[in-house]
Amino acid sequence: MKKVSILGATGSIGTSTIDVLNRYPEKFAVRAVTAYSNVQKLADAAKKTNAEVAVIGDSRLFGELQEALRARQLKTIAKAGEKAIVEEAADPEAEIVVGAIVGAAGIASTFASAKAGKRLLLANKESVVCGGRLLMDTIKAYGAQLLPVDSEHNAVFQCLESASEKMRQSHRIILTASGGPFRKRMDLSTVTVEEATHHPNWSMGKKITVDSATLMNKGLEVIEARWLFDTPEDRIDVVVHPQSIIHSMVQYEDGVVLAQLGAPDMRNTIAYCLGYPERLNAGVKPLDFSSIHELTFEKPDTKRFPQLAYAYEALRRGGCSCIMLNAANEIAVENFLKGKIRFIDIPKICEVMMLSASEQAPKSLEDVLEADKEARILTQEYISGYTGE
Repeated sequence: MKKVSILGATGSIGTSTIDVLNRYPEKFAVRAVTAYSNVQKLADAAKKTNAEVAVIGDSRLFGELQEALRARQLKTIAKAGEKAIVEEAADPEAEIVVGAIVGAAGIASTFASAKAGKRLLLANKESVVCGGRLLMDTIKAYGAQLLPVDSEHNAVFQCLESASEKMRQSHRIILTASGGPFRKRMDLSTVTVEEATHHPNWSMGKKITVDSATLMNKGLEVIEARWLFDTPEDRIDVVVHPQSIIHSMVQYEDGVVLAQLGAPDMRNTIAYCLGYPERLNAGVKPLDFSSIHELTFEKPDTKRFPQLAYAYEALRRGGCSCIMLNAANEIAVENFLKGKIRFIDIPKICEVMMLSASEQAPKSLEDVLEADKEARILTQEYISGYTGE
């Protein structure tokens, strides 16, 4: 029986994780569930999992959480505050930590899990994008194990799993992208929030769905792949694959390509990581190849979707460029969702901010968090005076 803590239990990854865990009550027990502000959903998650601890990030909601747990007649211990979430990420009671907190808010807990030597099921892109080599060195130094939950990186992990060290030195990573909802739309100047938050294949939160629409999500995945698999950016390619059946591929020196295929359902990758090296059935309907009429591929259009190109540029520039790009994107998307800027303004803002990033690379978690904080402030200030030009 392995104990699992779910950081970000009320989001799409968190709820999918709970669904998988409930299929294997003999294998897993839940130590903790966390959320930032959704008290009722967090209490529901505690009830579904019989969690020992529930942590609400906004400390002002501690009393409300206690009341919600009592109303459900739970013995779950209530805790509150962002510090409490970080502490739970390192709690020795849990062997497995699911890092599903959205955005840079999940960075500190990811590092805490790494330093505690956990098996870390990571869905928080920002931890790798901002932490980069520093995070990977921390994982190695403390004997932690990072298993990527994102379908693309999970696919690459599976394709590389049996490769020798020599084979890994010459491989190419091919990340697949759905192309988002605007793959064939030439004029993006009138895109609405409703259109940008509706994905054709995947069910995700609003922020990540907008990132998929701008191809920023794929850009962040390129940065992640560079660090997760120690692969230079010039050996990482992106191909648009609208059907989202092939989740990613690895090409070896002999030209052979290994691909991982599956239904577009995150429960598959979550189950893979939870059971690794054993494969667990996530309850997802298997692929029916007789019903798949075509698998198509095309080059991404970086003129209409320049965010992908900016990710490669940020890697080449180094320093704090990736941190700045990620923070600028988060703030820009937030402003777009509030109706304060247009969809096409997101990449314009990101480019300006990324090019202004410090050339000094962070040397500690504190440096990472400080650089992220400063990037957010500078981006919001820039947006406040932004005219759309």
